[in-house]
Order: sequence, then structure tokens, then C-alpha cells
Amino acid sequence: MTPPPGVAHEPRDVLRRRRVELAQRWAEAVSGTAYVPMSHAEIENFLLGLIDRLADALSGESVDEEVASGVGALLVEHNFTGTESLRHTLEVLGHALLAEPTALDTPSSADRIVTLLSAIACGYATRTRLLTFDQQEEVKWALLKAKHDVERVLHLTEARFREVFASSALGIAITELDGTCVEANTALAQILGREPNELTGRPLHELFHPDDVDDLRAAYRDLAEGRTERVRERRRLVGEDGETAWVHLAASLLHDADGRPAYHVTMVEDVTELHLLQDRLGHQTLHDPLTGLPNRQYLVSQLETVLGRTDPATRVILYYLGLDAFSVINDGLGYQVGDALLRVVASRLATVVDGEHAMVARVEGDEFAILMENSPSTPDLATLIRRINDELAEPIYLDGHGVAVSASIAAVRRPQHEITPEEMLGAAQATLRRVKANGKRQWGLYDQRRDSEERATFALAAVMPGAWENGDIGVVYRPVVRAADRRIVGVQALLRWDDPERGRLLRHDQCVALAETTGLALPLGQWLLARACEQAAGWRQRLGDDTPPLYVNLPPSLTQDADLIATVTRILDATTMPAGALRLALDTRTVLTETGDATDNLLVLADKGLSPALHGFGGGYRELALLAEMPVRAVAVPAGAVGRPDADSVLGRAVADLVAAAHAAGAEVIAEGVDGDEQAAWWHRVGGDLALGEVFGVDAEPDEVVDLLGSEWTFQPLP
Repeated sequence: MTPPPGVAHEPRDVLRRRRVELAQRWAEAVSGTAYVPMSHAEIENFLLGLIDRLADALSGESVDEEVASGVGALLVEHNFTGTESLRHTLEVLGHALLAEPTALDTPSSADRIVTLLSAIACGYATRTRLLTFDQQEEVKWALLKAKHDVERVLHLTEARFREVFASSALGIAITELDGTCVEANTALAQILGREPNELTGRPLHELFHPDDVDDLRAAYRDLAEGRTERVRERRRLVGEDGETAWVHLAASLLHDADGRPAYHVTMVEDVTELHLLQDRLGHQTLHDPLTGLPNRQYLVSQLETVLGRTDPATRVILYYLGLDAFSVINDGLGYQVGDALLRVVASRLATVVDGEHAMVARVEGDEFAILMENSPSTPDLATLIRRINDELAEPIYLDGHGVAVSASIAAVRRPQHEITPEEMLGAAQATLRRVKANGKRQWGLYDQRRDSEERATFALAAVMPGAWENGDIGVVYRPVVRAADRRIVGVQALLRWDDPERGRLLRHDQCVALAETTGLALPLGQWLLARACEQAAGWRQRLGDDTPPLYVNLPPSLTQDADLIATVTRILDATTMPAGALRLALDTRTVLTETGDATDNLLVLADKGLSPALHGFGGGYRELALLAEMPVRAVAVPAGAVGRPDADSVLGRAVADLVAAAHAAGAEVIAEGVDGDEQAAWWHRVGGDLALGEVFGVDAEPDEVVDLLGSEWTFQPLP
């Protein structure tokens, strides 16, 4: 049986309709920004094709920036090149992806959306630049032709040149080979905030940013000496008011009638707004929009830089913080207060490491990281962690509420061996999970041995669904015996995972623990119950109504499941199993904590005649109170946790009192995991009713159970 499928995509016709609507909005936004030689319907159809390409770009684990960049280039190639075309495009797509993520039927987090839009803008800018360069080449050759033809058709050529020179949207300057400006057009003067005549006679390099001058002089020198045919660069012009204008620059030579270099012609396009947009998108890609801190992507990049440039002996520590009970503030006071608190936490963490060579980042949700390169003045690990929590503990008043938080903190020192940024970050996250399991405001260091063990466990849990589907997980049956004479009075259904790839056999408790970590325990528990009842019904057909009952311990997820009663009823109806032939044991801890519908499930099971039991029973005060308050018919005590106590010891007397209390409440006592004759005899002496364990026989395959139950086989009498 396969696990329940995941969430389905939207129907194709609904998805297509959403994309068509998005294409219509996009067409409406950009149609008036530029002349496009297409009908409105053709524009909508063209943009719909681009939307399909963007959906493909978002469909993978990472955004396909090449495809997204191609979309930007296609917009330019089809003449969507108005001054507002790109801005309207990014606004429409950004709003659609944030407000209607199902429009493309792909996962679209804020980081992915920013990456996608940045790639579109980059492709748009690149294609625009190439188109501009082509236009610049055309202008250059027009200028060159005008000069060559001056002797033949002087007046006509001069008029043509002047028209191009004066009306061009590109800034144009003609300079001597030494850089002195001979003539500049109005467009260049407007970019610089000057009049054209103010530029004549000035060295061209004076118009550029000082940091660009040396490189530009070298480029023009190479041009004049024939080492390159043209110069194409992005540079900064400095205007009359000191403001910087980013431009795409193209420069080439004009030759005289004899073919000798005579002038430089320089053409520039103002791309300041596009440059600022790209900078803004780049910042958003690498920073958290709420706190302004570097995000996970930036942190990983910085980790890679630090690990790559520093000597392995240099102390590098990654602190990974998780805010304690942050959800209490979010749920109790609202998300606005929670967001404000996150901004305060970001500011205070930056204050703690002020003056240190450190980066503070918000990784996700309520988790932050500090990457620290230690110096002689850097405080030791414990001191820094104490300062962090002392700083966070200072209340801040938000919306009239004084709130503060503490943090659980994991610390990972750079190991001597090589480690990747993702491995170091993963080690920090694993350490934080262990730290949080110990309580709040705790901290701990990365433990490689424990991390390896946990990774192995997580790997097993991750592949468990596939093992179940492939039939590697099955059901076996353990004899349930009467403690007084060791006669078989039932069988307990257990999971068993035969893992051939790793050469190991995982027993029931291990399977349940792994399944609970991934959410597989609920469907797997339902399957165990259904399979066991189906097989038990077959035994009853062969052995009759006197067939011993079937015992099943429900995992925590199934104990609290709101559909447990419906599941049990459906299985009993489908298998024709009588309720009295099934003994269901609920997880004690889940019932005690009243998680989900656990308590209601116990009561309804009793009403239906299923004699509910509790497994994992420890005999604490609250557990004994359950026996008095609930219709519990049996308790299963883990015998392995008790061991082999002396009857006169404190533990021995406590167990005897537990058994007596259970009997007084009308419940049987089942000892689970009995591992030897001595322990079996002791449980009988203290009053235990039933027992399970390998000492009473190995687990049986389903086809062996009939022979086991139909025999008169019994163990030797107890002394």
C-alpha cells in the first residue's frame, strides 16, 4: 500500500485561464509604453508564450536564470523598449507571483521571485545594450561615410551628419586623439547638465568619474594605436552638480582621407535608472526584506569566502540562534509585534558583535546566524553567548507591551579538515535541534559523533516511505503469554523492516520512532492495523471463534488521530473481525498530554467494546489517575526499563504496588520486552497477568501463526 499522495496541482484548464488573464494584464500595462507592430491579440498571445517560459524557469529546484534572461531579451527584440516597458513588466509579474502564486503552478518564494525578476531585467538590459551598440555602429559608419564623402557631396553629407548628430538620443562627442573635445551634441550635454559649448575644448576624461579615468585613458590609447577596434564599457559620467550618471560607452576611430587616425568618436547611453534597478534587485536577492540583514544565500556565500581565504588554524565560529517561544509572541500579540521584535533582535545582535570581524544574518523565520572570525580581542564563546542573551533579555515596548526573548544557540568551530559552507550550516542546524531539546536559553557545541548518528537516523527515516512501498516493511507476530503458565493467549502485531541495502533489521519500536519523525507513522499505523486484522480474520476462519485475540499498539500519531474511530470501524467491517477479538493499546504519553483526540478516542473505543489498553505505562501519579478516571482494561509496562529488581528493593516494592493499583482499577498488567526466565518469573511473582518477549518464542511470520495458535504448545511451568 502506498502512502497518501501529496497535494495536487490545479486543473490544467484553471491554470491556463490564470495565465491568459495574467497575459491580458501584462499586455494592458505595456501596450501604451512603446510602438509594437502587432495587434493587441497578437501581443497577448506573445506574452502568454513568455509566461509559459517563466513557469518553466521556476519549475526546477532553482530558478533557471538563462530562460528568464531570454524572456527579457525577447521583449527587446519585439520592440517593447519604451521608457516604462520594463518597469510595468516587473510590476505586473512581481504582483502576480506574490499575490497569485498559482498563476504559474510553481513554488515561488520571495527569494525565487526576486531572482526571476532580476534575471529578466538583466536579459532586457543586455539585449538593449547590444541593440544600442548596433545602433551606435550604424551612427559611427554614418559619420565615417559623411567624412569620406565630404569632398563629393559636402553640403548634402554635412546636413545628414548634423541631423544625426543633433537629433540622436545618444550622447556623442568628437575628440582629438589627445582627448580634447572638438564637438559634443545636445544629448551628451543634457546627461552632464551642461550646455554643448561648455564641453568644447575640455579634455574628455574630465567628464568621467576619477576612478574610471586611468582605465579609460588606457582604452583610448589602445584604440589610437590600433590594438583594438572599438571600446565598449560601462562607465560613470560626473555632471555639473556632482551627480553620477551611469552610461554604456562605445568609442571608435574616425580616419582622414588618407586612412590615418584623425579623431575619436564617443557615444554614450544613459542607463542610470536601469543600473539602480539592478542594484536594488541585487540587494533584495541577498538581504532579508524585513530586517535588512544578509539572508541565507549571502551567508553561504560569505562562509565560502571565509573558509576559502583563511588559514585552517584561524578560528572561525558559526553561531546559530533560534528564538525561544517566538510563536507565543506572534500568536499572542500579533504578527506586527512579532515582525517588530525580529527587527529589534537583528539590531541588538549587530550591537553585540560591533567592532568584531563578523556577519549577522537572518537565515529563516526566527533563526539568525553570526559568522565570526576571531581576533585576539574577541570574547570567548561562553562570554559572547551570555552577552547575546543578556542583550535580548532587555524588554522593549511594542504597541504598549514590554516583550523580550531568549535564544537557544548552537556553535560550530571550523574543523581542521575541509568543510563546505552547506555542511557547516547543516552542522549548526543539527546542533540547534539538540540544544532546543534540552530546554530554553541553552547552548551547545557541535558534536561530530552525535551528528553522524543523527544523520544516519534521518537517512533511514527519509527512505522509509520507499521501503514501505517496495515491501521491505512487513508485519510479524509475537506470542502474548499468560504469566502464570506461559500459555499463549494472543499475538501482538509488530512492524519489521528488513533493510537489505544496509544489512540490518529494524524492529517495531525503531520503525515507529523513525516514522514519527517524518509523519509516516499515521498511514503506516493504519496499514499495520488493517493488515493485521485482515490476517487475523483469516486465522479465525480456520481456527474458529476461540482464536486468541489480536493485540496492536497504536503509535502516538494514530492514538491522537481524529479519524481513529472511523478507521477502526471501517477495518472491522471490512474484515468481519468482532470488536472483542481486537485489543488496541493507545500511547500513554499522548493520552496524558491530551494531544489531539486521544482521550476521546479511548472513551469511544471502550464504548464500542474494544477493551482499550495503554502501552508505555510507567506508573506515575498521573498515569495511575488515568486508571481511576478512564475505562482502561490493561496497561503494558516496559519490562526492560525495570530490569531484574530484588523483590524487597524499593523498585521491586514500587512495581508490586503498581501492579496492585492496576488490578484494583480493574486493569490487567502486561509486561512487554521480558528478556529471560528470571525476569519472567519475577513478573509472575509480583502479579503480572500477561507477558511478551523473545524468551517466549521468536516473532512469527503471518503464515506461521495458525500453527502457533492451533498447537497445545506451552513453555515449561514456572518454579
